Amino acid sequence: MRVSVLPLFLLVLGLGSLFAAEKPNVILIMADDVSWEAFGCYGAEDYSTPNIDALAAKGLRFKNCFSTPICTPSRVKLMTGQYNFRNYTHFGYLNPDDKTFGHLMQEAGYKTAITGKWQLNGLYNERPGHDDNMRPAKAGFDEFFVWQLTTGKTGKIGGERFWNPPIETNGKFITKEENAGAFGPDQMTDYVCDFMERNKEDPFFVYYPMVLVHDPFIPTPDTIGDASKATANKWDRSRDKEHFVSMVNYMDKLVGKIADKTESLGIAENTIILFTADNGTGVSITSRWNGQDIKGGKSSPTDMGTHVPFVAYWKGHTPNGEALDDLVDFTDFYATLADAAGVEMGEGDPIDGRSFFPRLKGEPGNPRDWVFTHYQPYWSKPSVQFARTERFKLYRDGRYFEVPKDLKEANDLAIGEAGERAETIRQELQEFLDTAPPHPVENGERYSEHRPTYPDWRNLVDPND
Repeated sequence: MRVSVLPLFLLVLGLGSLFAAEKPNVILIMADDVSWEAFGCYGAEDYSTPNIDALAAKGLRFKNCFSTPICTPSRVKLMTGQYNFRNYTHFGYLNPDDKTFGHLMQEAGYKTAITGKWQLNGLYNERPGHDDNMRPAKAGFDEFFVWQLTTGKTGKIGGERFWNPPIETNGKFITKEENAGAFGPDQMTDYVCDFMERNKEDPFFVYYPMVLVHDPFIPTPDTIGDASKATANKWDRSRDKEHFVSMVNYMDKLVGKIADKTESLGIAENTIILFTADNGTGVSITSRWNGQDIKGGKSSPTDMGTHVPFVAYWKGHTPNGEALDDLVDFTDFYATLADAAGVEMGEGDPIDGRSFFPRLKGEPGNPRDWVFTHYQPYWSKPSVQFARTERFKLYRDGRYFEVPKDLKEANDLAIGEAGERAETIRQELQEFLDTAPPHPVENGERYSEHRPTYPDWRNLVDPND
């Protein structure tokens, strides 16, 4: 009897391990307002990012990941897997009727959590439900610990995200007075680590949209010295670069803390860590990168506004230290999470993304031929639409650039000027743009009433599906 039970026990144990391996944990970290020129593994010269660099050295560094130029369009695109022409209508707003990757992972049996910056209730325009303190739960997250859910940066109960932040967690409001002396990014990272520890026996999904390194640029716990934490959020613009550097360095430290936690919990081999950023660096910051000065391009459709870092590490699975030319669009993350969770997407899931999950396992995958941006900020910035490869970029108005050689997009390539291969790509991108929805409404303003969307537009990524 004892002899027969042992093989059965080992079989059950093996099946349990196989089931766990089929559903890896996923930690998706997205930094705020910082781009490729601020990371050592991408060639930065002004910053110290040893932890993110180490993830890249042990895993994958994607050289061509693209967001939108400002935060909310990027966040909505990332969370729903949809191009902005389908669902984006207001800055600071996620349509509560949209399915998110939180819902996706819950349906796949994952425990889910979001911590960091929310800013999606529609506070700026007082959208319906802007005062709903359970919106993250309704967006697919079992737990949340977030800043700017039902209150903004000002007012009696409002406050900044860094020192002494007002925080909302699972229906409870923690006032800035209760948080006196606390550093929000530390609290948010600790929440991630605690969530992982409490759920280490189950598959989990953590989405951590960090509050670092958005302005105000202020001292961190490593640089504050004897200054008063009560007034540490005060913004001294004469010290922007100094504080920005320390904030980038501290952000890297927190990413390292999360990676180390997966090791100490013994779950690193079954945990995918993804690190990216929502858009370009703030315009007041200039950085040295590969021997040249790069001015922050937040809100601009240039490379400095839309080209973001993306590092992926899955211990024992990702190839070591590979730098991939693959194009990655923010719509691709939803599809990749579905792939990782073993979910076959169907009706109700987005059609705009393509999974890069095979790449995390060292397989060829099915990389994109182009990425697409439909940018209508509704935040006092010009609208724009473009498609691009890793080298060439075509705007809807006909402007055409070889971006790696022309980061500032100063040399518009006339037809026939760029060479035969470039002209072929121009034609292919134009044919694609001809199938896309109309160019966004010109200069759609923050309070404009007509905000067109095209939720049922055809599949642009795989037209034959």
